Amino acid sequence: MNYLKRMLWPFSLLYGGVTQARNFLYDRELLHTHRFELPVIGVGNLTVGGTGKTPHVEYLLRLLQAYKVATLSRGYKRQSKGFLLADTQSTAKSIGDEPYQYYRDFPGVTVAVSEDRVAGIAQLLQRVPETEVVVLDDAMQHRPVQPSLNLLITDYNRPFYRDFVLPAGLLREPRQGARRADAVIVSKCPQTLDLQEQALIRRKIGKYIVDGTPVFFSAFTYGEPVQMGLPETPAKKVLLLTGIANAAPLKEYLLSQGYAIVQHLEYPDHYAYRPQDLQKLQQLLLQSEIAGAHILTTRKDAVKLAGPELDPLTKQLPMFYIPIVVRFLQGQEAFNQLVLQHVQDVRNRERA
Repeated sequence: MNYLKRMLWPFSLLYGGVTQARNFLYDRELLHTHRFELPVIGVGNLTVGGTGKTPHVEYLLRLLQAYKVATLSRGYKRQSKGFLLADTQSTAKSIGDEPYQYYRDFPGVTVAVSEDRVAGIAQLLQRVPETEVVVLDDAMQHRPVQPSLNLLITDYNRPFYRDFVLPAGLLREPRQGARRADAVIVSKCPQTLDLQEQALIRRKIGKYIVDGTPVFFSAFTYGEPVQMGLPETPAKKVLLLTGIANAAPLKEYLLSQGYAIVQHLEYPDHYAYRPQDLQKLQQLLLQSEIAGAHILTTRKDAVKLAGPELDPLTKQLPMFYIPIVVRFLQGQEAFNQLVLQHVQDVRNRERA
């Protein structure tokens, strides 16, 4: 532990103590936890920042496409309050980045946002009573709702068992919170992660989870660039545009594929793009060292850049986004079966 973390450690003990006391009250049912009759799958983490939740939520939405699925998020940094159902008037500003992305990419899925997840699910079921499964996005610490299946995502590059509670580290709660997980997914793994290292990681995670809790390993697979603007073939000379928590894996992928990143415009996570940001891009493309480059961005950024305010400017730029798909290194069928069997079991109990 470095000097700064040592200085912050007393505050971490205080913060961790508060969250542990809160969890104790929920675990002992001294604070009420609401359970719903239908399957509610929670996807969350113990860490502040990007662990890859959004691609895993999308994986679940594809896996569960045989059901009438809804997803509920709080809508982080949205410019609205209360419960909202996504519709044709929704934007990333009104419902948040990730919910808007789900709405754009999964037309058969009901997308809702609410700060209060208990009230949100209740209103969702009232408004869309045919809903069969709810996927809760980023709800690990939202204890008033008890998911029927709790999936914990942890980043291979900064696993929760090596981290510390805020502010000395990035954990939202102590590592023991992992005991609430019904399955753990180690995300952003190298494609070449061998079985020996997987076993080592499982042992380290095993200190904090209930015996028998399965641990899976997933990696990101990047697709071919998808056109957003001018109709051109994507060039290998690129200007990278990101507003995500951690762009390092994407940069590594692009470099491995022979792309030359002439400049990286790196904005904060959940950044709300403005027209002047796109005008800045237009000016950059006129500079001699950048001339001829194309703009690459992420799917998360793309849905904001294609919003009604920015789309006319985006269409004037040679811009593409790189899609991301989750791939399990081993055990993909086992994970799929875990989720699908759980949904079927809860639905059977509901009908009994």
